[in-house]
Amino acid sequence: MVSNPSSLEDIDAEKNAEDQNDTPPGTSQQFPADQSATQATGASLDHETKRSEEHIVDWEKDDPSNPKNFPFWYKNWITFQLGMLALAASAASAIISSASDRISARFNISQEVTVLNVSLFIIGFAVGPLLWAPVSELFGRKWSILPAMYVLALFSIGTATSQTPAAMFITRFFGGCFGSAPVSNVSAALGDLYAPKARGIAMSLYAVAVVGGPTLSPVIGAGIVTNPALSWRWVEYISAIWVSAVTTLALFCMPELYAPVLLKRKAQRLRKSTGDTRYWHPHEENKLDFNSIVTKHLSRPLLMLTTEPMVTCIAFYASFVYGLLYLSLQVFPIVFSEDREWPLVVSTLPFLGLFVGVLAALGVNLGFQPRYARIVDLNKGRAVPEGRLAPMVVGGFLFAIGLFWFGWTAAPSIPWPAPVVATAFIGAGFNIIFQQCLNFLVDTYGLYAASAVSANTFLRSILAAGLPMAARPMFHTLGVGPAMSILGGVACLALPVPFLFMRYGLRLRKMSKFAPVVED
Repeated sequence: MVSNPSSLEDIDAEKNAEDQNDTPPGTSQQFPADQSATQATGASLDHETKRSEEHIVDWEKDDPSNPKNFPFWYKNWITFQLGMLALAASAASAIISSASDRISARFNISQEVTVLNVSLFIIGFAVGPLLWAPVSELFGRKWSILPAMYVLALFSIGTATSQTPAAMFITRFFGGCFGSAPVSNVSAALGDLYAPKARGIAMSLYAVAVVGGPTLSPVIGAGIVTNPALSWRWVEYISAIWVSAVTTLALFCMPELYAPVLLKRKAQRLRKSTGDTRYWHPHEENKLDFNSIVTKHLSRPLLMLTTEPMVTCIAFYASFVYGLLYLSLQVFPIVFSEDREWPLVVSTLPFLGLFVGVLAALGVNLGFQPRYARIVDLNKGRAVPEGRLAPMVVGGFLFAIGLFWFGWTAAPSIPWPAPVVATAFIGAGFNIIFQQCLNFLVDTYGLYAASAVSANTFLRSILAAGLPMAARPMFHTLGVGPAMSILGGVACLALPVPFLFMRYGLRLRKMSKFAPVVED
């Protein structure tokens, strides 16, 4: 039998019951299957610590300090805070897009160059998770997110006060690096908080927050830019205020959630209270030095991206749909501002169509949750990643339909409701695919979820950074209809992805170094 490293709760309870000895509640006698939990936290036992296998600290049954045992209301409160952090960071990526005309005029640069404000931020989203995911697996979720968010606020102020394009672009890039912390780590934090059976609901709400940022912030930014009392710089000032407010709330109200860090603290308390230095947790064996950071922690997301077929395929699919979300920041102004000659604020309102689709997708995702709960029950309460894929099939078809529909109804001669309704299909398809990709990765990789999600974030952010820069030349040269048809064709080519994982997912998980499967 191979233990699944997704939770330290997999320690063999029967062996604990057989030999309690002098071990106080909350310690464990032995790991099953050759120290798999030790390996999951990156620990290695030397000669001196082998004796302490009998004193490894673990959760007691129904331990109130275990995040999975928190009261329902408290879990909801924490989920709200995590969602607000993700929403603020994702909104910061796109809120400046509505100020492109003002920035172009102020610095005498072209519209194609101003797109760098979004693209460089998204490149920061690609680079940042390679650091923040390993940091979260060393120091916990809270302290890998909150300091980074405060730095994001500082760089937003830096963008607002920039006097040259270079300064503006540099601050946007570093803002993205630090703003990526919640985008890459919140999904892993939800995995710490919820059992697989209930995780889908929380992940659905998180996905709305991540997608809601880029779809709502252009409307907010347009309202700020067109206010005669405010300049374009206030787009970034208000973003900084928003980020700081939600981060301060979480600083005082959100606990740590990562089990290895919490159990490490528990071991430290036990040693102090009992005077017995034998109590420990494998997470204490992690070595924090430059060599291990580079060779193990920073390289893990890239290693998973290049050696784990599940991460690679899911990342490419998520990257395509995520890239089109940011492509819309450039396409919508072409369709609704240039072609239909709508004023700035009105031309951003179709983004609300995307958001309506995102909310509709929430209903689809939640509708599949009872089915997944039954699958988990049949698997003795253990996560079944392949059970997450059925909604992705629905999302794939909605996404492809929306792309073709939008492309061939975008002409000014066609009434505006037609393309706006198409945006709802695009938003719904995107959110369903995006959320199920995250669910699949978190269910599959457990304690390594942050690294798997960061690998996904890295690839999708690289693509999302490039597509907006190509949008204007592509759509002006080909026309909206042909360009969207090409993208719709690519979406159709991706339709088999969930079917392939439904059939071969279990086999791939059995071959994985990071996601071993429990076999009864």
